[in-house]
Amino acid sequence: MATAVLTPTNPTKEHVEHEEDVPQFVLLEPALLVRDECNARETDTEPDDKLIASVKELGVEEPVSVRPRPDGTYSVFKGWRRAQAAQAANATAGQDARPARPIRAYVREDLVGRDGWTRFLSLVENDHREGMSERDTLRAQELSLIDMSEVDQRRASKALRVSRNAVRQAKAAQALNDATLRRTAAAGMDLEQTAQLAEVAPVRGAENRLMRALQRDQDEGGGGRGHWDQEVALLRAEQADTQTRANAEEELKEANITLLGPVASWQKDPSHPLAELTTGLGNPLTEDNHRNCPGHSARLDDEHRPVWHCADPAAYGHKVRPQPKKPRTEADEHKAEERRRVIACNRAWKAAAGPRQQFITRLVRMKALPDAARVFAQDILLTLPGFYSSWADKRQSETVARFLGVKEPTKAELAETAVHLPKARLVNAVFAHVAAACEYDIREPKAWSFLTAPQARYLLLLESLGQADNGSYQLSEVEQQALTSHRPAAA
Repeated sequence: MATAVLTPTNPTKEHVEHEEDVPQFVLLEPALLVRDECNARETDTEPDDKLIASVKELGVEEPVSVRPRPDGTYSVFKGWRRAQAAQAANATAGQDARPARPIRAYVREDLVGRDGWTRFLSLVENDHREGMSERDTLRAQELSLIDMSEVDQRRASKALRVSRNAVRQAKAAQALNDATLRRTAAAGMDLEQTAQLAEVAPVRGAENRLMRALQRDQDEGGGGRGHWDQEVALLRAEQADTQTRANAEEELKEANITLLGPVASWQKDPSHPLAELTTGLGNPLTEDNHRNCPGHSARLDDEHRPVWHCADPAAYGHKVRPQPKKPRTEADEHKAEERRRVIACNRAWKAAAGPRQQFITRLVRMKALPDAARVFAQDILLTLPGFYSSWADKRQSETVARFLGVKEPTKAELAETAVHLPKARLVNAVFAHVAAACEYDIREPKAWSFLTAPQARYLLLLESLGQADNGSYQLSEVEQQALTSHRPAAA
């Protein structure tokens, strides 16, 4: 039986802001308590012997929080371990010659039907206590935010210090195993970073690389995440490259074409590229006229394109083009190594565009554009360098619209955007325009290998702006490499 002890008034179903504002504070029989299905803690839910012993002697000091149920029982969403300890203590009260004690509880009628907010309150309670697993925390964040109204979501996200994408991020982060989740929590990763780790975890060494990037950001002490963003971008590019190869292999498999594997240096490789072969009559072999040969096969090059081979030309009546076989020299090895380096740098340059353009978007959306960015944009507009004029002639607006935050940048009508642009935002829009031209100018994957002075000036500007913004943006390794000859000589 429940007995009100502090307030004689009836409970209200209006939403209350704080637990202490709950109008009914009652004593409940522990036997009436059951676990609330929205209790955030899903592991380690049983009370330990130490807690039970304490409750036997002193009772439950801190009230639990409950929601009333239609059958007259109460579901506990905060304090379920304490409630179970009270039940265990009362079960042996008679034989131990102890009194059976009721338990103090906040009765939250206002939370009936508000499962999302109930789960959130339970999450906050348990997150502030030791012992709740990282996985329980993530699952509770995901489920509580899903069940909330927009107003409650905004409040809860602010309290949890998570972004609007917290539901998606919490769900993604749960793909990590428990040991990894413990390491991410110990390292200080936030929810977004944990979700990003889960995204790129299949890349070998991803966790260690991101941990190092996180440590570099933390060591700089500004609260930025420039090194992290660059490492994530590079890992995503590597993941995409791996997927491209997997897709190419799958296409060959679906076409019933054998993919030739690597051959050890001590083994003889009977296969030859079709470019080195002819028919028995000396005619060239191509993919089309070789397709029906039993030895038709392929290898994938560095960019995952098929290079057509015959697995055993001698067995299938083909001839090897007569040409002297040159021994592989040290120069050949250097050439192959340089080729691999160029491919890696091209991929890294493309990946670096993501964090760079995200930083530009943040700059454009600032209330006050930094003076250095404003001066740079004004200089480009007044001097009209060739790259800017060339880009302007193309009348491409998508990148500008994206920087300005237009909802559908691919369909943007910038004339309409201009009409609604406040005067105070004009300089931001000008910088967005100039930055879009600069981005177009360095779009080619090989731009790192022949960086011009205007391109270097643009990257150096972004580097200085990122440093001034507490390290929120850092140049990538390939951008740093490309700028080496453009930096002012040390005094």
